[in-house]
Amino acid sequence: MIEDLKNTISTIKAVLLDAEEQSMTSNLVKNWLEKLKDALYDADDLLDDFSTEALRKDLLSGNKLTKEVRLFFSTSNQLVYGLKMGRQIKAIKARLTSIGSEAKMFNLVERDRLVETSFMSKKRQRTHSFAHKDEIIGREDDKAALLKLILEFQSEENVCIIPIVGFGGLGKTALAQFVYETVKDHFELRIWVCVSNIFDLKTIVENIIKSVANHAPDQNLEMDQLQKQLRDEIRGKKYLLVLDDIWNEEWEQWVSLKKLLMGGAKGSRIIVTTRSLKVAKITSKCQPHVLKGLSDDDAWSLFKEIAFEQISTDSPSSEFVEIGKQILERCGGVPLVIRTIAGTLSFKNSKNDWLSDKSRTPNFAPKARSKGK
Repeated sequence: MIEDLKNTISTIKAVLLDAEEQSMTSNLVKNWLEKLKDALYDADDLLDDFSTEALRKDLLSGNKLTKEVRLFFSTSNQLVYGLKMGRQIKAIKARLTSIGSEAKMFNLVERDRLVETSFMSKKRQRTHSFAHKDEIIGREDDKAALLKLILEFQSEENVCIIPIVGFGGLGKTALAQFVYETVKDHFELRIWVCVSNIFDLKTIVENIIKSVANHAPDQNLEMDQLQKQLRDEIRGKKYLLVLDDIWNEEWEQWVSLKKLLMGGAKGSRIIVTTRSLKVAKITSKCQPHVLKGLSDDDAWSLFKEIAFEQISTDSPSSEFVEIGKQILERCGGVPLVIRTIAGTLSFKNSKNDWLSDKSRTPNFAPKARSKGK
């Protein structure tokens, strides 16, 4: 079913470049593109959700799964809600097939090589390197393990690549931010680049140069000039580079970037954060650091810090604590889930409101938690 959807998307994407060119002079094509844009974005989200769920199940192998649950957040920071994957895939596929059939009237031409069109570059939230150390509650074992890999691990190569893997909301970026700040005195250069879902070599190289030089490279430079500038900037220097939120699973594209980054001094490190185990395997020979959910104690610390923020007394009533712990059991130890639900509850002061939210909160079980106190 997933492969059918991917094939449908690939067939439609083959004519996108021609469609965008025609949309400059045709309102009919322009309107068709808008409909297609919305459908492709929905399909993209659905495939992301499927990949996330597949990774979650992979990480949780060994647990007995009594039912399939797929959760994601709305942009308005509402409570999470479940998707019935099969029905969603069929609906999206039918929608794309219908839109694709309309393309025949425009006589669109397939292009041999797909170029990213303007609306295909779907924007994810851009990340940055700064975070207060206090923002990460718990994760002491993860912090220690990563710091050991970065500062003590002896690699045969000058530049060692360390993948951090976990499904959405577990805190991969936050952990990378913590490490980035903690080891600042151990590296001559520190570089942070948010890659996201569009893996464009030139853009990534430009952003690395911008981070190192503190100014953007000349926009008129060709790729050959940019790669020379990048290699000159890092040559012989011990550097730490974070490539945050990588989705690209094409080995050739990764190698085209990696070979430009191998000129660093001994002890240089590249941290890759990703939801995909395949990305981790492509980018590094090392065993990836796989994130799991928070321990019970850490999850409760995070929940109460946010949910009880507005309470004027020193401690919340036992009734609210009990309801809060029951709600927390449904969160699976996932920080983003906890923050979202706790943030919603922080503005509600009645027991009935909390009970109502408890009844509406989907179960994120089986729990993606590490063993804790």
